[in-house]
Amino acid sequence: MALALPPEVLAGLLEGLQAAQQGLRALLNLAGLAPEVHGEPAWPFGHRVAAEMLLVDAGLARRLLLSLLCAGLAMLALGASAFWRRARWPLWLIAAVLLFAAPWPQSHLLLAPAVGTSLHQSPTGFTAQGIVRGQAVYQQHCVRCHGADGAGEGPDAAQLAMWPPNLNGALLWKRLDGELFWRLRHGMQGRDGVQTMPGFAGQLGDRDLWEVLDYLQARAAGRMLRDAGTWDRPVRVPDALADCRHGGRRSLRSLAGQRLRIAVPEGSGPQRALGEDPRLVTVLAHAVPGADAPECLAVDAALLPALALVLGVEAGAGDGAAGYQLIVDRAGWLRARGQPGRAEWSEDDLVCRSTAAPRPAGRPAGDGLDALIRRMDAEPVRLVRGGFPH
Repeated sequence: MALALPPEVLAGLLEGLQAAQQGLRALLNLAGLAPEVHGEPAWPFGHRVAAEMLLVDAGLARRLLLSLLCAGLAMLALGASAFWRRARWPLWLIAAVLLFAAPWPQSHLLLAPAVGTSLHQSPTGFTAQGIVRGQAVYQQHCVRCHGADGAGEGPDAAQLAMWPPNLNGALLWKRLDGELFWRLRHGMQGRDGVQTMPGFAGQLGDRDLWEVLDYLQARAAGRMLRDAGTWDRPVRVPDALADCRHGGRRSLRSLAGQRLRIAVPEGSGPQRALGEDPRLVTVLAHAVPGADAPECLAVDAALLPALALVLGVEAGAGDGAAGYQLIVDRAGWLRARGQPGRAEWSEDDLVCRSTAAPRPAGRPAGDGLDALIRRMDAEPVRLVRGGFPH
């Protein structure tokens, strides 16, 4: 049985492979061999590194790492031969042996089919407005096949050559952004060449398609939270504008580097006290008449329905999120959820966890929020899409 690589080594390998692909694409673009398509240079090859296979197959990842090390040593030997003429032939022999002996993985395991936008990343910024616009596009163009709930059981689903997939699970995170975009734009075909999903290139613009993907990700995150009680995949806070006491009008994304507490008022009536905390920047999701001015007040009406989606409480224009609180870490990931009616925090409210770090033994000093923040900071999370860290 092949031993798994340490998580940090595997992450470094995948990051390096992604950087190599991105760098190759940039060089080919400069050389005129990878023209821009849909806002970024195209990936001009029919295959890419199958990072998703490396992530789950310990033996494959280990063989590739050993092969890359052998290739690196071979390059060093060839480089040394240019300066050490007396040992040129032995160094060439060493390089040949290293390359021949390297346990190169089979290409069908190492490579996956690619399209021109495989390495593209969404340019939308995962904004609240984009999520809401994407929801409207989905309801107009996608709901008859994929269903209002995304489970793939729309009224027209039975007439298709292949039943639509369930979009409420981890499927969206198993695919690269650019490949999902390509499928929406150009459609999909089965192995027999029969179309299984139409493309929307003639009906929707690029931004519409990217925003549909934002909506699908927000809703899938909410379904996971509702069904399993956790965000199995990290989800960014939907970006929105807010008026802040210090800094004026700014986006939530511009507050990166600070922890945020986003609170949704319970209604327009009297509110329970929501004191400011020096450990967090408090953002009120909408204004409450007669309440004291908050540290930051969201002025983007789309934030409420976007929060309702990621919380899995899709109701009205976001009123289903009333009373909830969310904590965002310094990197902009949603990490903790406070239930309506609860004033205290605990480590159990951490619903986006890292699987790499064990839960610390004992109970640290301080209140429940302090313990939650310590654990959140000790267990950073990172998004993985299609096997590649983002």
